[in-house]
Amino acid sequence: MTLSFAANDGGAAGKGQGCGPGRAEGSQIAVPHMIDITEDAIFGGRVRIRQPARGYRFNLDTILLAAAVECADGARLLEAGCGVGAATLAVAARSENTRLTGLERDQNIASIARENVASNAMTARVEIVTGDVLDRGALSGVFDGVFFNPPFDEAGEGRAPAHARVGAHIADAPISAWIAALADRLRGGASLTLIQRAHKLPQILAALDGRLGGVEVWPVHPFAAAPAKRVLVRARKGARAPMRLLAPLVLHDASGAKYTPQIEALTQGAGLVWPS
Repeated sequence: MTLSFAANDGGAAGKGQGCGPGRAEGSQIAVPHMIDITEDAIFGGRVRIRQPARGYRFNLDTILLAAAVECADGARLLEAGCGVGAATLAVAARSENTRLTGLERDQNIASIARENVASNAMTARVEIVTGDVLDRGALSGVFDGVFFNPPFDEAGEGRAPAHARVGAHIADAPISAWIAALADRLRGGASLTLIQRAHKLPQILAALDGRLGGVEVWPVHPFAAAPAKRVLVRARKGARAPMRLLAPLVLHDASGAKYTPQIEALTQGAGLVWPS
């Protein structure tokens, strides 16, 4: 099948929701996971992702997060809560000399992620591990970078999601617990990168305080004249630089029908989110 990437801004990207209209398109495939599966493509078809038709689904947040991850040559990176592995594989596709580990606690979803790794011929560089990010025994060692797209809400926040999306949208623990656990997985000088709702920024900064420094924040706006609905945040172990609020990322043009040129490039794997 030849399928094009359509950012699933309203669904779950493994852990979060996107900022605007649209839905990932794909043909439904029956597989032995006892759930309906679609096959979709990102980066113009360079990466193909099988994912549940309902529940964990990649979206534009996935692409933004992957584009913000630092990928030094030979780096060993971790995605926490990797879902079906879309962000992990997107990072691997743009950086051929990195090794990546995806950590996912849902065994069925982790199984699909492993299939995605194999179908994209990346088993030599990408490993999927079943485990909980908050379990200190789930992984050993430290990494050159960690990235994650956590559930955006805690129980009782926002509109209750459909049953199939509860695991993707509702967190069992606050963002501070994720950051505390993952900060311990970083080598000195390594970065932690995440995407979250904009109104959670104070919680994120409070959790980073005393653990990681050199914080960089990219506001993500659905339109130029609209308030930011997302933030991309990066911080570094051992850094002492003051926080930087960077130029915003604007997703859509004024009509709302098209992505801005910068975002369109990211959806094709032709750009990065870097400080100016």
